[in-house]
Amino acid sequence: MSAAATVIAWLRTNGRNVLFEGLVNIALPYAIYTYAEGPYGDVNALLASSLPPILWSLIEFVRHRRVDAVSILVISGILLSLLAMLGGGGAQFLQLREKLVTGVIGLVFVGSALVRRPLIYELARANLRRRSTEEAESFEALQIHAGFRRTMTVMTLVWGLGLLADVAVSVVLIFTITIRGYLIVSPFLGYGTLGALSLWSYLYGQRARRRGEARAAAARAATAEAAP
Repeated sequence: MSAAATVIAWLRTNGRNVLFEGLVNIALPYAIYTYAEGPYGDVNALLASSLPPILWSLIEFVRHRRVDAVSILVISGILLSLLAMLGGGGAQFLQLREKLVTGVIGLVFVGSALVRRPLIYELARANLRRRSTEEAESFEALQIHAGFRRTMTVMTLVWGLGLLADVAVSVVLIFTITIRGYLIVSPFLGYGTLGALSLWSYLYGQRARRRGEARAAAARAATAEAAP
């Protein structure tokens, strides 16, 4: 299947959900802020505009409720978003507190790699367990290979650093563009970061798998040659 056909097939399957997420995370927050800014002020308007994404996250968690690494990340994000709505300060500090969610998750990724418990591995295993216990067990068995562990660590570090870079860019934007401009740009920056990291992870994972298969084939060939 060509790349174009793959994209078209994906859009047919997920297009409606993508449009709805765009409505909830981009269009509605912007519309709410625009409507509420005049009568209620910047801070209250921002608080109101953050409600649709938080409610959407809660609904998605309830729909797919399961106690695993993925759900823990989702709940952590929701709780941090709610905490960001508390406290004083101006509109810019409220926006900074909201980015705390991404920053904390980025630090968790980096920290998990440093302690040799890469979060990418935990998330991948949780996703596989949703689909098939056998696939998950096969995936877990790969932990004995140093190359596999290195791949999981590198991917986790890249994700953590990528999320922290998203936070750094967002901080600059918060202090250089208008609140309305940030409400438009921020979701595209966030989704763009996640999309780029996902694409890199796929390509890097495919490359690592091919290299692993090549090493395994070479080892089998060497064993066969050494056999009497």
